[in-house]
Amino acid sequence: MQSYKDFDNGISPAWCPGCGNFGILDAFKKALFELKLDPHEITLVSGIGQSSKMPHYLKCNGFNGLHGRSLPVATGVSVANHKQKVIVFGGDGDTYGEGGNHLLHAFRRNPNITLFVHNNEVYGLTKGQASPTTEFGRHTKAQPFGALSEPLNPLALAIAMDCSFVARSFSGRLDHLKEIMKMAIMHEGFALVDILQICVSFNKVNSFDWYKNRIYEFSADYELNDKLKAFEKSQEFGDKIPLGVFYSNSRPTFEKNMPVIRDNTLVSMQNFPDIKSLIC
Repeated sequence: MQSYKDFDNGISPAWCPGCGNFGILDAFKKALFELKLDPHEITLVSGIGQSSKMPHYLKCNGFNGLHGRSLPVATGVSVANHKQKVIVFGGDGDTYGEGGNHLLHAFRRNPNITLFVHNNEVYGLTKGQASPTTEFGRHTKAQPFGALSEPLNPLALAIAMDCSFVARSFSGRLDHLKEIMKMAIMHEGFALVDILQICVSFNKVNSFDWYKNRIYEFSADYELNDKLKAFEKSQEFGDKIPLGVFYSNSRPTFEKNMPVIRDNTLVSMQNFPDIKSLIC
């Protein structure tokens, strides 16, 4: 690849002008380029939502499937060929709502998958209903009396379940996001990056300036495998919002725990069916 722009596939994104997804797309292409990854080495998987359109706009292998079901598909891809970099894109609704059950089991299994969550605190594709990360009491078109559930803290959940890489970045701070993406992609095991994302159409509270006045990059002045301190850090969200890697460990991956594929990929084995025979 001569430039990060070589990952463009010529399709123009169908996002609102000013959407935070543009920054995430740009940072991701630069991360892939700086890691010297080629398109054939990468498989992108997504479900439903504005975030899940990412595979539509990139020159890589891709699978866009059902709402909230991207993680089991991605796990299947990685089990079939763990030489691939398997990367999942989803929103806060797709991942923490519809896909919540799959997320819990991905934490347990530790597949070698990177998950980027575009967290804009609303369902953007379907016009701004409250999502699992919407603050309590927030009024939306679908919640005229305010959101009646407490918001999910995805980082605290991930750390509590011993997810092997947990980080947060912001769609408006591209250099930081790019570096976090590179670390997550190269991590061996399940990596969750919660990306604070502005939604210019349906979230008028958590704007670029709102985040700009609150976010700060913290240096990990603690051991990254110190779960208790990471959990304490994950509780900080309000007037100050930390960005960085909160927690990391080196648990064996799901793929390495499977003796059949520990040394060879499933697709390289002699009896693996020719996929062409499955296509009508």
